[in-house]
Amino acid sequence: MKTNTFYFDSNDKHCPLLLGHRLADMIMSHEKFMNNIVLLCIGSDRSTGDSLGPLIGYKLSRINHTNLSIYGTLESPVHAINLCETMDIINSSHPDSLIIAMDACVGKHNHIGYITLSNSPLYPGLGVQKKLPQVGDICITGIVNFQNVMDNMILQTTRLDTVMKLADSISEAITKAVKVIDVPLYN
Repeated sequence: MKTNTFYFDSNDKHCPLLLGHRLADMIMSHEKFMNNIVLLCIGSDRSTGDSLGPLIGYKLSRINHTNLSIYGTLESPVHAINLCETMDIINSSHPDSLIIAMDACVGKHNHIGYITLSNSPLYPGLGVQKKLPQVGDICITGIVNFQNVMDNMILQTTRLDTVMKLADSISEAITKAVKVIDVPLYN
């Protein structure tokens, strides 16, 4: 399958709608479309810049939708220390599920606030030189700050406003995508 990557500006009022429709198209064109959907929200609640995943998980955990499983919330984050263990749980509890992996990332200064959507796996920790396994079938990242030689410090000093705008846009887009693909999902 050809890898497609799309970019969305979270400051654009149409971002959730555009991202949601593109995500729905990506889900429906995936070979695992009729399977359960697992949302893997990666990050730590102990760092503002890295809290995007847990914030999205927290917001989406309020959705009452059958066959939609969420891993990674503010209460129970998925991060570098427990990612492999969480993937083992997902693979045994939700075999053959479509996994949408989400994480914060760093990028160019003029890309802060942008969201990327790709029909490829996510490489968590890559921007901060962590070696973690690739995860997911579809990935969503939010660019929370600019890349710097001191990326861990940059994540600690990221503006919460940026992270919240990204989390709002992504969680609203996922909610819209789930409504668009409103078909019965099978176990």
